[in-house]
Amino acid sequence: MNDTSPEMERRFEEMLMARSREERLKMAFSMYETARRLVLASLREQNPEATPAALRRGLFLRFYGDDFSQEETERILAALDKT
Repeated sequence: MNDTSPEMERRFEEMLMARSREERLKMAFSMYETARRLVLASLREQNPEATPAALRRGLFLRFYGDDFSQEETERILAALDKT
């Protein structure tokens, strides 16, 4: 779904690109950290007694669960259990 007019989309891109590379990178890190905290809060709400390993697994699955084959996902999850 895209309800943004092409003019506003162009304006937003211009405003974003007017920022320095450093500012854009800081924005990206901040957005990632916010998303990470939201996912962790959701995981803890679903399972208040989740272990750190379970949270790592849940975080991986929420962010990247559809990006890998089942075999790759299982290998990654096994590795996360070891950390």
